[in-house]
Amino acid sequence: MKKVLTLLSFVIWHLSFNHAVAQTAMDIAPEMVPGWNLGNTLEPGPCNWLSNELDYETVWQGSKTTQQIIDFVKAQGFRSVRIPCSWYVHMDQNYNISPAWMDRVQQVVDYCINDGLYVILNDHYDNGWIEKSFAGQTPSTVSKNCSILSMMWKQIATRFRDYDHHLLFAGMNEPDAAGDQSKDKAADIATLIKYEQTFVNAVRQTGGNNSRRVLVVQSPSTSIDLAYQYDVMPTDATPGALMLEVHFYSPYNFTMMSKDESWGNQAYYWGSGNHVGGSRHNAAWGEESYVQEQMRQMKMKYTSRGIPVIMGEFGTLWRTMPQGENQAKHDASVYVWYKTVCRYAVHNGIVPFVWDTNYCQRPSMDILNRKTLTVFNQKALDGIIEGCASVSWPYTTHLSPITTHRYPSQVYDLSGHRLSGVPRHSVYIVDGKKRFSY
Repeated sequence: MKKVLTLLSFVIWHLSFNHAVAQTAMDIAPEMVPGWNLGNTLEPGPCNWLSNELDYETVWQGSKTTQQIIDFVKAQGFRSVRIPCSWYVHMDQNYNISPAWMDRVQQVVDYCINDGLYVILNDHYDNGWIEKSFAGQTPSTVSKNCSILSMMWKQIATRFRDYDHHLLFAGMNEPDAAGDQSKDKAADIATLIKYEQTFVNAVRQTGGNNSRRVLVVQSPSTSIDLAYQYDVMPTDATPGALMLEVHFYSPYNFTMMSKDESWGNQAYYWGSGNHVGGSRHNAAWGEESYVQEQMRQMKMKYTSRGIPVIMGEFGTLWRTMPQGENQAKHDASVYVWYKTVCRYAVHNGIVPFVWDTNYCQRPSMDILNRKTLTVFNQKALDGIIEGCASVSWPYTTHLSPITTHRYPSQVYDLSGHRLSGVPRHSVYIVDGKKRFSY
């Protein structure tokens, strides 16, 4: 008994000692809620009319990112920042990333790290060099893209190799694979898996903290429906270190449609309590039950398997109502949409990152005004914060899963006895951390 107690004491000490250096995706996901996008800032390009590439930062919005801006973001209740970023347009002919651009991106990352925020650094649209490559794919173009992607991420990962678990990498943004216009969905999926695997391999090969850093891979077209239909998760030698990314802008008529069309009208009013009698602009689909089902699909397919999901972008337009429409009901609809999306996201193990571009003129889906350090859309911000706080994260951070066919050699039960295998649906200790098997 004394031997067992001694072993358990060591395991408990080891568990607490390694908490900061061996975080899994399931460990950190609840600590990231809610998330915010530094949108339209580091992702523009190419901008050939500019002589200084550092001026790209203010091409699509007017504020150069500062520590004070990130401080303000944190003060509103956000716990993580997604940084959409271009890299390909800042490479030379030999695919070397500009040192000046790398330095500036690192400076912005450091602003977030200084505030104790989590950061997701991605390769965004980047002039579509890889995201739009699926339609004309050939073995040679796919091979070349994999080579460039590998060189790109090795450079990025090497620069940030010593950063701890607060920094995550996301390989792409919205890979245009298997969408409605695809002529060969099977080929798209096969190519996407190659890209995802190339990204993971490149980062892991740089060593240091990158050997266990949490990495984010994208679903086809970052669609929830396609994520449920296709599994594009790559293999990874580091257990529990991958997340999946989807985006959510539904229903389109409410979230993004900016004028009425012959096939349908804009929806100004969303949610069962916000419809306006006699209006042609009530949402006709995509309301509460739809949101609930979309998020539930991600729980069924991923989070219940120990793979957290990042909703890397979501948002809806906040409009000024034309004469004869109800501004108060529209404002309430915006609030309820954000609250509902965040509530069902968190309830199903999904980390929501609101899209925000600093445009701050209606119609827009912006939240914060970086120019004045004020809240532009208080209804939206209230919905995000209240929605995320209205439910508990469904998975404990101390019970990270691994599959029964991939487990280390030294596994102990809760009494300190070493196991020769991992029984299904059990709690055990490995590498100083409690895990569960499924």
